Amino acid sequence: MSGESLNGMYFEELSVGQSAIFAKTVTEADIVAFAGVSGDFNPVHINEEFASQTMFKGRIAHGMLSAAFVSTVFGTKLPGPGCIYVSQLLKFKAPVRIGDTVTARVEVTGLTPEKKFATFKTTCSVAGKIVMDGEATLMVPSKG
Repeated sequence: MSGESLNGMYFEELSVGQSAIFAKTVTEADIVAFAGVSGDFNPVHINEEFASQTMFKGRIAHGMLSAAFVSTVFGTKLPGPGCIYVSQLLKFKAPVRIGDTVTARVEVTGLTPEKKFATFKTTCSVAGKIVMDGEATLMVPSKG
């Protein structure tokens, strides 16, 4: 065996200040697929004629699509496979449009050893502007 594991980092390997990112350019296909998977066919996401009459003056991506990119960081990078979402607070601050590159970032802000909980600051940004921020708590596997 090569020592490879599906497991990500263990609780004991985490420290306050660690961070990781995932970036993706949002496409038409992403929005259509997300609408199909979630069932959210709000016309502000899928109907340009309708969306052009809103305060956004055009279609915007689902806020939860950006939030899903935060989940990507957790499940694949920090802490990685094996962690379990406990809670997520979100504030959507600006719209995301087709063609925008969303950068999701997580940073460890606190550790609760007795529960093996890690708290994270979570943000999504487009061109350096915060479009979503929040806080998450995850349960992280322990070595012991």
